[in-house]
Amino acid sequence: MNRRGPGLIGAAARTAVIAGTASAVTGRVQQHQQNRFAQQEAEQYAAQQPMPPAPQPAAPPAAPGDDVVGQLERLAALKQQGILTEAEFEAQKARLLAG
Repeated sequence: MNRRGPGLIGAAARTAVIAGTASAVTGRVQQHQQNRFAQQEAEQYAAQQPMPPAPQPAAPPAAPGDDVVGQLERLAALKQQGILTEAEFEAQKARLLAG
């Protein structure tokens, strides 16, 4: 073996290892940047999308008899509070029961 240095083959091998390592590192950096840019684009896209409206709770449909009973109860409460007279209460009650 030559005592002066690694020789031409050793230098070429060392250069190949360094170049390969640099290529691998560069490739990983580029992949990382591409992933980061893709994530930023996805976040920007999501931020631009309108939010769907919140679902409104559905009110249960009132049975026809329940509605009339509820209205009669409200009328009776208004009569007890003195807001409706006896005649007004009877007129409204007759209208509800006829309908």
